[in-house]
Amino acid sequence: MKIIRFILCAWLMTAGATVFAQETWQRALSQMPLNANATELNRTNCVPLMLNAFQPNDTVKALIFMPGATDEIYFFKRARATLTNGNPSLLDAVIALTNQTYIQATFRPPLLLLYTTEDALDDFATVKNESTAMKLRRTPLPGHFIFDDNDWDAVLTSLHKKLTVGLRPSRGSAGSWHFYRHCFSVYDLTEWEMLESLALAGKTEFTVHWRTVDFQPDDRHGPVPKIEKFPGT
Repeated sequence: MKIIRFILCAWLMTAGATVFAQETWQRALSQMPLNANATELNRTNCVPLMLNAFQPNDTVKALIFMPGATDEIYFFKRARATLTNGNPSLLDAVIALTNQTYIQATFRPPLLLLYTTEDALDDFATVKNESTAMKLRRTPLPGHFIFDDNDWDAVLTSLHKKLTVGLRPSRGSAGSWHFYRHCFSVYDLTEWEMLESLALAGKTEFTVHWRTVDFQPDDRHGPVPKIEKFPGT
């Protein structure tokens, strides 16, 4: 009986330590300072301010503005949020956006998505070659990549020769004309997670073939948030 109690206590202590060690995405972002002079998030500063505040950590590997979120900021021009903390963090910025605008946040480990009801959050990948997909999922892509309102050609230039697969459409191709411009910051992803980030930011779908990945526009489109009443008012 004593042995059983000892084993149970040891397991509980180990489990508790594991849970304690698992950092939440909120805690991770709370350790990332925003510009100390920022008092408001708006069309001119929101995206670059938040992308540049994102730092490497063990929990959140990507901060992604999806097209619905960038529409609120740049197209509809109605996303403005006040920062009340004198020394705001990136978490303060996310909370301000989700409380004061139509932008929402969700964590799909290890990706943090900022989005609206316009955006589709899943079912954007098709695998035609399983061996290539498996390799993409286990191959690390170390380093920092940041795209701030960049088109597909700029993305391809940045990723040239860094992936083990070729991306299509090629640079200069009309096939990318309907892709959204990419806004995200990532650290130390796998190659598969980078493909997911590209699709989520560019409103695209991708198909994995042998040694190539084809991107095409994602035609799914949810309802645009109505303007009768802003969140928090």
